[in-house]
Amino acid sequence: MKQISDTQISQWRKDTPGAEKAIHLNNAGAALMPVQVTDAMIQYLQLESELGGYEAAAAAAKNIEAFYTTTARIISTNQKQIAWMSSATEAYNKALSAIPFAEGDVILTSQDDYVSNQIAFLQLSRQKGIRVVHIPDLETGGIDLQAFEEQMRKYQPKLVAITHIPTNSGLIQDAVTIGQICQIFDCWYLLDACQSFGQLPLNVKAIGCDFLSATFRKFLRGPRGAGFLYCSERVLTEGLEPLFPDLHGATWTAVDEYHCRADARKFEQWEKPYALLMGSTAAMDYALEIGIEQIRDRVQYLANLIRQSLAEVPGLINLDRGENLGGICSFTLREKEGLWVKKQLDAKGIHSSLQLKEGALIDFSRKKTDWAIRLSPHYYNTEEEIGAAVEIINICCQ
Repeated sequence: MKQISDTQISQWRKDTPGAEKAIHLNNAGAALMPVQVTDAMIQYLQLESELGGYEAAAAAAKNIEAFYTTTARIISTNQKQIAWMSSATEAYNKALSAIPFAEGDVILTSQDDYVSNQIAFLQLSRQKGIRVVHIPDLETGGIDLQAFEEQMRKYQPKLVAITHIPTNSGLIQDAVTIGQICQIFDCWYLLDACQSFGQLPLNVKAIGCDFLSATFRKFLRGPRGAGFLYCSERVLTEGLEPLFPDLHGATWTAVDEYHCRADARKFEQWEKPYALLMGSTAAMDYALEIGIEQIRDRVQYLANLIRQSLAEVPGLINLDRGENLGGICSFTLREKEGLWVKKQLDAKGIHSSLQLKEGALIDFSRKKTDWAIRLSPHYYNTEEEIGAAVEIINICCQ
């Protein structure tokens, strides 16, 4: 890992007012925004108050377009393949709505996919007769790629849907190898990058996905209510359409006819919160200035420090599994209630997240736990903050 200076960390914390008010280890929920992000949003809202909503958008047209070029840059694609979304879940559901499912089609997914995705699959099963098949995991955690390839051959799925990093553990799925296998069997590939966007370098060409959904509020450090959808060239050339495009995504060409636009913005709605869009662009600019590789290295260093420190805590069970682990650390405590542990951390100004079994039903059932505390550090956190959090957890175990 490239050495990070105290001066760099000090500057990141100076840019992050919230870092001095609490020990924020809930970046997998919503990271603290730097002042550059909040300034960009405030400035745009000021413009709207002075000019009016339509006129402000017209005056800021170049800055609005920068959202698409910057998002494309950060995931190594073309701006025509980017659509603004209000959240990763909206992006994900828009992608699902475009897949040409027929009764009996199969969705192959992981046992660690996000709860909202699993619910969407079940609704597709109920309404369209889609079959949902879960890919086996290795004993050590993560998708068993050999079993996955065998299932691809057996089921010939219409869609492979994978969450890159689950919300409830540090596991990083092998998205690139999964994409290579999908290309062999010529199926659609949807990647949920909600937790990996901003935490890991993402290259959609290397991954080979047809759709990628993401949010800005997590490791990218942008505002809530902001996300995007990536669409591959194949999605565009084959004319996949979202359910219910509006006048922004399509043109009413005759009384009984419409045509969707040719780029990914056919998945958008006309109405957008432009202040959030400006904040999202500022967050990407900030991350690119630091460097996504440096962010990844720092986050993984701090996450490994948490895991190593927690390994010394009696009665604590580490729930992270997998060959490659990222910036989410999950654990449970024997004979303790999750809400009680969360309250002890809250009382000391340590931000964490309580994950319950209904949010990760398959994963928590096999791990034999009803809850987990999730600690998710970011590059602006310090070793001293990690130590303070571990000390409170140690006290909880006594």
